[in-house]
Amino acid sequence: QVQLVESGGGLVQAGGSLELTCATSGRVFALLVTGWYRQTPGKERELVAQITPGGSTNYADSVQGRFTISRDNSRSTVHLRMNSLKPEDTAVYYCGAIYLPGGRDVAFWGQGTQVTVSS
Repeated sequence: QVQLVESGGGLVQAGGSLELTCATSGRVFALLVTGWYRQTPGKERELVAQITPGGSTNYADSVQGRFTISRDNSRSTVHLRMNSLKPEDTAVYYCGAIYLPGGRDVAFWGQGTQVTVSS
């Protein structure tokens, strides 16, 4: 079982910044495509950004140019730097991982961290 633990959520004013961290299992980190997803009440969970073991990234159009996803291989962590935050970014943010050997869907989820953007 892969364990994912998110941290870094909180309350911030519009235009501000936050950085989320996802701590993952170091044993299989090199085999995970990791990403950040968000969900608001009544809506499906949506992909925000993802990153492959090789460092290739993909972003939702709504966050392109504002958010940056990165990996720290020495610590087996994934980070999401969120700049120029907007009220519509308010959501519960989840770290999710696809296990590369035969995997296509997210197999592991963190518990989520709340991000609230005011003003």
